[in-house]
Amino acid sequence: MKEKNLTVIEHIDEIRKRLMVIVVFFVIAVIGSFFIAKPIIKFLQSEAGYEEFHAFNVVDPIALYLKVIIFLAIVLISPIIMYQFWSFISPGLHETERKVTLSYIPFAFMLLLVGIAFSYFVLVPFVMNFMKDLSAELGITQTVGINQYFTFLFQILIPFGIVFQLPIVLLFLSRLGILDPAKLVKIRKYAYFTLFVIAAFITPPDIMSHLLVTVPLFILYEISIVICRVGYRKFLKAEEKRKLEEIKAEQQRQIDEVMGNLEK
Repeated sequence: MKEKNLTVIEHIDEIRKRLMVIVVFFVIAVIGSFFIAKPIIKFLQSEAGYEEFHAFNVVDPIALYLKVIIFLAIVLISPIIMYQFWSFISPGLHETERKVTLSYIPFAFMLLLVGIAFSYFVLVPFVMNFMKDLSAELGITQTVGINQYFTFLFQILIPFGIVFQLPIVLLFLSRLGILDPAKLVKIRKYAYFTLFVIAAFITPPDIMSHLLVTVPLFILYEISIVICRVGYRKFLKAEEKRKLEEIKAEQQRQIDEVMGNLEK
């Protein structure tokens, strides 16, 4: 582990540098997203299943445009954000831990995209169909606001993108020895209940939509436990190897000290 004791001011300065890098890449991503936001908005509109959208406020079009640009920019620079976070904590890690945890970043980005894709292609259609059927049963004519529709999309896409980071986060903690997988097994029923409640909040009140979200979340939790076990075993092996090396180093130091005294 690197011996690098930083003062509070130095830590703050380090954070400031990391944030500056993120801001620079964010600005670049915003500029790039400006050119791809319009076709994405049109595509999402065409896939929504409504004949037309309405703007209930004069600034709704620009507000929507900015929301999509910012969303795209954050997704694009998420690997940069993860790398900057890793760079900030890496001085406190051993060499092996630094290399291993760095390799998690591409997988975390992939899981973010998988979570967003799952929520859009699987969950959103169920929610939209449920709302349309309910409106028809109640005799309600839906007048859909473009800004409201995209806000609804973000409220589903963003949480799922974050939730799908669970395996990587738990693997990261177990690889550092912070989290014991046995604890995840002990709290399984509480975790299931929490995931069940989360699914209830983000799905309409019909059993199929609820199961469609709850079951993948349960599977994701079980996968996280398996992955954590692998990471924790590697941590224990690394710790055992490190302790043996320390013992050998100490024995060698004592031998050198004895030999030095004999030569005197």
